Amino acid sequence: MDNEPHVAQRGPYEVDVVAGRDYFWCRCGFSRQQPFCDGSHKGTGMTPLKFHAQASETLYLCGCKHSQSPPCCDGTHHQLPE
Repeated sequence: MDNEPHVAQRGPYEVDVVAGRDYFWCRCGFSRQQPFCDGSHKGTGMTPLKFHAQASETLYLCGCKHSQSPPCCDGTHHQLPE
């Protein structure tokens, strides 16, 4: 495997987060528990992104793994080649 993330889905994952909790967003795209890490990154050279929820809210987490503002979707999936 290389250091290029796998596109898990072409669009965001709608996730309800709870204030005060830590989450681990999958950067590699291979997790079977998208958009969160399940350890599938082992051997890729990538690690999950830990983030702390400041508020209980709905977030739209990047599914293409190419966002410039991870873990949130920034619309980059619209610019990826087919």
